[in-house]
Order: sequence, then C-alpha cells, then structure tokens
Amino acid sequence: MLVTGASRFFGGALVARLAQDPSVERILAVDTMTPSRELLRRMGRAEFVRADIRNPLIRKVIDGSAVDTVVHTAVLARPPAGAARSVMKDLNVLSAMQLLAVCQKAPTVRRVVVRSSSAVYGCSAKDPAKFTEEMSARTPPRGGFAHDMIEIEGFVRGLARRRPDIAAAILRFAPIVGPRLAGRGVQYLRSPITPTVFGRDARLQLLHEEDAVASLAHAALAGRGGTYNIAGDGALTLSQAVRRAGRVEIPVPFGLFRTAGRVLMGPVMREFSGEQLDYFHFGCGLDTTRMRAELGFVPRWTTVQAFDDFIGGAASRPVINPAWIDAAETKLLGLLGAGTGAQQ
Repeated sequence: MLVTGASRFFGGALVARLAQDPSVERILAVDTMTPSRELLRRMGRAEFVRADIRNPLIRKVIDGSAVDTVVHTAVLARPPAGAARSVMKDLNVLSAMQLLAVCQKAPTVRRVVVRSSSAVYGCSAKDPAKFTEEMSARTPPRGGFAHDMIEIEGFVRGLARRRPDIAAAILRFAPIVGPRLAGRGVQYLRSPITPTVFGRDARLQLLHEEDAVASLAHAALAGRGGTYNIAGDGALTLSQAVRRAGRVEIPVPFGLFRTAGRVLMGPVMREFSGEQLDYFHFGCGLDTTRMRAELGFVPRWTTVQAFDDFIGGAASRPVINPAWIDAAETKLLGLLGAGTGAQQ
C-alpha cells in the first residue's frame, strides 16, 4: 500500500494507523518532506520514500514495490506560505493527474482512494437541506480549493472508466475539527468575539479528525469504489456553535462580514477563502446514507460531539460560560410554563 502526503496530518496519521494492522503486508509513506521524528516513530514499520508524485519516477516506486492500493491524501486547502494560487493548483491538480496516470498504467494497482471535500458542492441560498453524491453545486464555488477538488474528482472518474478493475473511491469530507486539527475556517470560533452574517444562521455539519483518518483506512482496506459523503450525524447552527464555544456573537451584514471580521479577529478571517466565507453564510448539509449502506463506514463522533471535542481541545476560556446561558433558558422556560398554567 502507498500513502501520499505522509509528512502531513492525514497521511501521517493514516500511515501510523495502517502500520498497526497486521493484515497490511507493506506500507510506503511518500512525501517531498521528511516527517518529524515523532511522526516517523509513530509510523513504525512503514517505509518512508522521499519522492515528488509530480515526477514520472513515481511509477518506479509503484511498479518496483508491486503496490496494490494507493491512498492520495496530499491536497492543500490554501497556497503554501508566501506562494501564489498557481503553486497550490500545481501541487493539487498536477500531482493528482500524474499519480492517477501512473495508477492507470500499473498492472498491480487494484484500489485507489482519494481525499476530497464537501467544498465541491459550493454554498448558496439555492442549496438543498442535504446534498447527495449525485448532486452538483447549485452555484459554482468561488474558491480555488473547490475548483481543484472538482478537477481531481474528474481524474478519478476517468481512471475508473478506463480501468474498471480498479476500485476508485472519492471521500468528500465535511469540515474537519478536533483537538489536533481544524481548518482556519473553524478557528474563528475560538475568538472571543465572533462576527456572523445578520439574518442568517448557517447549518454546519462536521467531521471529527479521528473519523476522517478512520474512513480513509476503511476505504483503503475494505472499501468499494464510488463517491461518498463523509460527515458526522446531526448538525449545528452557527449560533448554536458560537454559544457552545462560549463566545460573543456580533451579527453584521454580509457585505461587512469579512471586513468587520478582519478588524475584530486579525489574521484568522484575513486568510478566509471564498469557500469559507460562503460556508459561514449558508452552511452545507450532507446525506451520508451511501457512506453507511455502501461504504460500510459509521463515524464514532456526531457533529455536536466533534465540535465539543474541538472546543475542549482548544483549551480556550469562554467569554460567556455556556452553562449560564443554559441555566437562564431553563429558568425562563419554567417561568413561561408556570405562566401558561396559571392562565388555564
């Protein structure tokens, strides 16, 4: 088995997980950068190969080791520090194109798993309550990351058509949270003052970092080909998330959402992508029926549990204790109930 992006969170965590599975005979961990000493230790018996998957020489690695399963996790949500958007596109799209072309020609490859994102659905007022895998974006996504994922998914479907003997799986992850990893789009919920869009209450569906890694491992070992939404059960509205985090919500018109956010929160919202701005405006719901019925994967964490674990792992002190709000609401409901009973 070969895993790309081994020096980053997803690739490294996946390799460490697979290395503990005795059914996996051999694991090749590939990346252009050497993993940290701690990550190498966690990878155990896995073999690290320093290689650039954009280079055709990656075929020698796959052919020489008779690789039967390839898991591609090496995608970037934003350009590297100081780099242009073109660099990000090169690292995402060209890397995937080259790797999948090699997989198509490699006679030993029988399964390919590619990490994707729910960003391909976009976010707009026209969206359904939940997207199924057959649906596409109602409004074209604005961000470069979503465009990259759409292109990469096209390459995967092309591979599946040309090599029907390969089980090609696409895992569309909901926004990921957890104590060790969370996209910058969710980091803003750690800020004491959280700007939101006036008149909107985006519906959030999240995925715990452990479930993200577990789903990749499941798809690599026993998964079927196809496209799957991967997300925790349930949902949170943005206002509920802000309250559970103990933050102060400041509703502002959407036209001021980003500018006000920059003033209130500094670099966090300054680096917001188009996808993230739209997500906190409209939200995005995912239908996970296929994940359970066909892929056979069931997340351990619900959306609420994943969010609470993220907030707890952030070790951030709430501005307003959520317990105070719950107690006040309970008391108010009790008073209303008593008043209703008196009238009857």
